[in-house]
Amino acid sequence: MRINLQPAYVLHSRPYRDTSALLEVFTAEHGRISLVARGARRQSRKGSGAALLQPFIPLLVSFSGRSELKSLVAFESARGMLVLPGERLFSGLYLNELLMRLLHRNDAHPRLFAAYDGALQGLTSDPTMDTVLRQFELTLLDELGYRVDLGLDGASGEPVEGARWYRYDPGLGLVAIADAAHPTGAIYSGAELLAMKAGEMEGPVRPAAKRLLREALAVHLGDTPLRSRELFRVASASGPSAETAQKRPEH
Repeated sequence: MRINLQPAYVLHSRPYRDTSALLEVFTAEHGRISLVARGARRQSRKGSGAALLQPFIPLLVSFSGRSELKSLVAFESARGMLVLPGERLFSGLYLNELLMRLLHRNDAHPRLFAAYDGALQGLTSDPTMDTVLRQFELTLLDELGYRVDLGLDGASGEPVEGARWYRYDPGLGLVAIADAAHPTGAIYSGAELLAMKAGEMEGPVRPAAKRLLREALAVHLGDTPLRSRELFRVASASGPSAETAQKRPEH
């Protein structure tokens, strides 16, 4: 079976045998797939189209095969390379790592692919970086069947109230708590949740939005730390001033 001109992004690549590469690719209609790019690392191909086989380049790929590991037959650039300057590169690596860790192979997610494409474009220019990341995380959880409903009490079925406090329960979602004065674990005000529901992820709500999405994702990521977060921390430790650091996107 051959699939032609499928919109795709390379998430990760590694050497394979002497001259080839193994690619993890996210496609619009076939989800995450594994491809072998034969001869992609030959010295004679330096400067050729093989240079396109790296993350953050929108591609059209053609591939064939019936096994889980398919063969890359042809590829071309779908449009110009998305340049992620400076620290935005770490945010792009973070998105790729989420997809690598959480997506099953050959499970189509066209809506998530569109959200990923939009998030990468947002990372190239959008000043509201936290909004880009948080909205993608919400879409990812929704597509995986773990939707975080920011406007609903998962236990009672009642709408979230701005004056109440809530905690995140992995099985139920957001649940109102009776005693906010003596909480166990992270809690979120209803006002914060309703602001997030309205699309606000910056300003005063920013720490709560980051904390909530990290908590929701941690259930599915397990105990292994995200390498992209570690790379970001290392870069931050030797990075710019505190004023600039405060404006950094949070993973």
